[in-house]
Amino acid sequence: MSLLLDTFTILAVLAGLFFFAAGTAGLLRFPDTSSRLHALTKADNLGLGLIVLGLLPQMGGVLPALKLLVIWGLALLAGATVGPLIARLARQEDAPP
Repeated sequence: MSLLLDTFTILAVLAGLFFFAAGTAGLLRFPDTSSRLHALTKADNLGLGLIVLGLLPQMGGVLPALKLLVIWGLALLAGATVGPLIARLARQEDAPP
């Protein structure tokens, strides 16, 4: 059973790293702020979720697993809050006077 859990952890963490890399590529390659933010927040949230999901079976108990889930939830909340604020600021700067 340990080999199966270790394999699941490795696959989920690698998938999460792939989405982090895809979000970074979107940040570097997309032309405008809105599309960059969209690519970055969506890919990073999914990447972090996959990494947390992969690490959950490796936790020693319920409390460390809950800590991981709280950290993921805070990251989701921060991305959902800051992303639109940055987009609004970029729209205001691009607007003609």
